[in-house]
Amino acid sequence: MSESAVSYAMDIFINKLIALQPTPAKTRFDEHWPSLCYLNEERDGTTVGWRPTRQLESNDMFIRLSAALEEEVHPDIIDFYSRYWSDPLPASSADGELSLLQAWNEEDLERLRSNLIGHALAKRQQKRPLTFFIACPEPDDDYFISVDNYSGEVWLEKPGKPPIRKLANNLADFINELTPRPITDTE
Repeated sequence: MSESAVSYAMDIFINKLIALQPTPAKTRFDEHWPSLCYLNEERDGTTVGWRPTRQLESNDMFIRLSAALEEEVHPDIIDFYSRYWSDPLPASSADGELSLLQAWNEEDLERLRSNLIGHALAKRQQKRPLTFFIACPEPDDDYFISVDNYSGEVWLEKPGKPPIRKLANNLADFINELTPRPITDTE
């Protein structure tokens, strides 16, 4: 089975990020918030090195999301959120800086599912086409970047408003145009 264009684009993005930042970022180790992202050999007291890590086992989150919404979720969304475990990934685009949203672990993926359902229900109430958020422009948190569930196009949106501007014809093209930025250490 061949890799999707989105999976391939994410792999290239992560490889560029690692080349840009060969020393892993540090974060506070939390035994109650486990992740395959933690690099145990990098542990230094209460902080630990981490990197985005491929999700190797499939999960049924998007099957359950589709069932809850009673419609299929665009495969690009599934591939985007099912490729890596990670904290948000900083990037630059022609329009400015942003963070690609990701899930840190299974529990975070369930939080994401709840947020996506809430977003979808709000879209239905507004009688607007279904989109799923994938990134946040920085520093402006009044906007988000989404994928149209029907066309696969990437859009800039503001909550409660119609999509503002198309950013790419598809998610793979959008990711391929991004430049990774270093991940900052967190305490």
